[in-house]
Amino acid sequence: QVQLVESGGGLVQAGGSLRLACAASGDTATTYGWFRQAPGKEREFVATITWRGGLTYYSTAVRGRFTISRDGAKSTVYLQMNSLRPEDAAIYYCAASTTGWDLNVALAQKYEYWGQGTQVTVSS
Repeated sequence: QVQLVESGGGLVQAGGSLRLACAASGDTATTYGWFRQAPGKEREFVATITWRGGLTYYSTAVRGRFTISRDGAKSTVYLQMNSLRPEDAAIYYCAASTTGWDLNVALAQKYEYWGQGTQVTVSS
């Protein structure tokens, strides 16, 4: 079992930055991801990282603006979000998978464990 708790969401102006954190406890997963869901839209992949090697992958919507990282000592995964846009506004979810890195890393179905989400609001 993996428990995930997100934090760091809030209100920011367009062009601003936020850093989300996902504190993990329990078992160690192999892959951690961030997804987001805006009202009326499906859950969308944002970024993913492997716990051991730090291999990363980003959606085209955020590549170059967002950075995913992890801190082993704190058992925490971060999502640094820069140059935020109104379309980035959503509930952001942290997810964990124990099945390893594969071609499905961008699919929500790969991840067995989910946090409760943290709201990100971007004003224009």
